[in-house]
Amino acid sequence: MDTETPIKEVIEEIKEFGGDAVKYCYQCGKCDTVCPWNKVVDFSIRRLIREAAFGIPEIELEEVWRCTTCGKCPQECPRDVKQADDVVAMRRIATEYGVSSTLLKPVRSAAASLTAEGNPFVQDRSKRADWAEGNNVKSFDEEMEILYFPCCYVSYDQRLMEIARATAGILNKAGVEFGILGTEENCCGESIRKTGSEDVFKTLARENIKTFIDHGVTRILVSSPHCYHTFKNEYPEFKASFDVVHISEYISELIDTGRLEINGEYPKKVAYHDPCYLGRHNGIYDPPRNLLKAIPGLEFLELPEARENSLCCGMGGGRIWIDTKMPERFSNLRLEQAIELKAEVLATSCPYCVDALEESRSGLNYEEKILVKDITEIINDLT
Repeated sequence: MDTETPIKEVIEEIKEFGGDAVKYCYQCGKCDTVCPWNKVVDFSIRRLIREAAFGIPEIELEEVWRCTTCGKCPQECPRDVKQADDVVAMRRIATEYGVSSTLLKPVRSAAASLTAEGNPFVQDRSKRADWAEGNNVKSFDEEMEILYFPCCYVSYDQRLMEIARATAGILNKAGVEFGILGTEENCCGESIRKTGSEDVFKTLARENIKTFIDHGVTRILVSSPHCYHTFKNEYPEFKASFDVVHISEYISELIDTGRLEINGEYPKKVAYHDPCYLGRHNGIYDPPRNLLKAIPGLEFLELPEARENSLCCGMGGGRIWIDTKMPERFSNLRLEQAIELKAEVLATSCPYCVDALEESRSGLNYEEKILVKDITEIINDLT
């Protein structure tokens, strides 16, 4: 009996923290067959779920922190086990008990920075809108059509700032009245929630919601699918609902209404990578494809793992803060798939994906072989 009690308590904790669906698993193993980790290392999400069901997950080990919440295993699961939710539940327990390791230091640092400055980079909040200087970007007021919410990476990372600048360029060319909240906004909180820091997420969410309401925000434009997912699907948990639109959808809207025209040509072979949180999690597959296919001169190439079967870039589930060994990066495989198709450009519509693919491009010395672009960067150059 002495050994049964703590195990039972762990099972109840996993259920309490959102992992109740572990009880439905009957160990068919379909999750393991689609998990992208098994393309680079031996990993079993099935085993993790089994351990959780018995109340014996080793929450301090890297295995619990590998899941990128890409959504492939729930897509295949015949019992609706919700593997990603179960893994996040284990991470919440680890956070609750203060589990720490060298692996988790950057995650804990990100959580502290999010609490102090509203971003995960230990950067001053005052620098959040520096990207907008010289780009005709105004502060938002409630008379404007739309609030543009660039994510933390787009706001602070030098490479990814180009996505925000391209977005502002497109909006200005289309005559859209838009603004930003700059220093008043926080991270959406999606990634830190997936690492188990629920309290940090709730604080960020509540502060953002209050800021949005105070400024009369009704429609929010985002560059990041992670922001899209959080504002659209998770903020309603706080009784707050906003009209959220991803930039790929909004550009299509601008073109369809005649407010934006594509004038130039782009005579390149372009492959498109579906981000997990835009595609599998939210079903947005066609808008980015339609935009690329509408560009004169562009030859569109479909990658071998596309749409609902897209290969994860590896940055979801908070993995963007955890160092992944170079040989274990899914983004390496993605670049190789694009190069095998003889693509000159690998385009996507997610800052996390751009970051992962650029790191692989550099690490594999593919700079001369292929370019990595967000679709806004391509469209902005042609309008």
